[in-house]
Amino acid sequence: MTQSTDAPIDADMNALRTLLRHQASTVTVVTAPGSPAVGFTATSFTSVSLAPPIVSFCLNLGSSSWPAVSRARHVAVHLLAHHQQELARTFATSGIDRFAGPTRWRTGPEGVPILDDTLAWLLCRVVDRVTVGDHAVVLAEPEVLRHTDVGSPLLYHRGRYTGLASDQEASARRPAA
Repeated sequence: MTQSTDAPIDADMNALRTLLRHQASTVTVVTAPGSPAVGFTATSFTSVSLAPPIVSFCLNLGSSSWPAVSRARHVAVHLLAHHQQELARTFATSGIDRFAGPTRWRTGPEGVPILDDTLAWLLCRVVDRVTVGDHAVVLAEPEVLRHTDVGSPLLYHRGRYTGLASDQEASARRPAA
C-alpha cells in the first residue's frame, strides 16, 4: 500500500471538491416534466436500496431545475453512453433550451421527458426530498426502466469526461496466466 507524503488538511469546501475529483462517477441526466420541462447533468446518482428499490440523486437548491424537481411526482434518470459527452455538456449548461435540437427525446410515461439512445433510463416516482446544506437529496422508486447490453458508460473523473478502457485494452494489460 502506498501512502501520501502530504500532511492531512482541513476538509473545507475546496479541499473536499479537490478530493472528490478522484472519484470516478457515472454521468447521468435527470429530467422532470413541467412548463417547460427541465433536465440537468448529475454525477450523484446512486442506488440506495433494492428492497424496496430506491435510488437517489442530488440537486443544488439554487439550480434552475430545482423548482420543477421540487414539485415533480416523477423523474427520469438517464445513464449516458461514452459517446454522449456533448449531451452531458448540454444538460450542464445554464441558460439554454436543453431540449432543443440536436437533443433527441420524447415524452414518456407520466409526461416525463425520455432522452433517446442512452445506455439506460429509469422512470422513478419521487418518494422524498431531504434538504442537506445547499442541496436536496431526492429519493425515488424506479417504476419502469430500459437498458441496453451494448455500449460503455460515460464517466466523470478529475474534472473531465472519460470512459472505460476497451475490453481489448484491458485484456492486453492482464498478466499472462
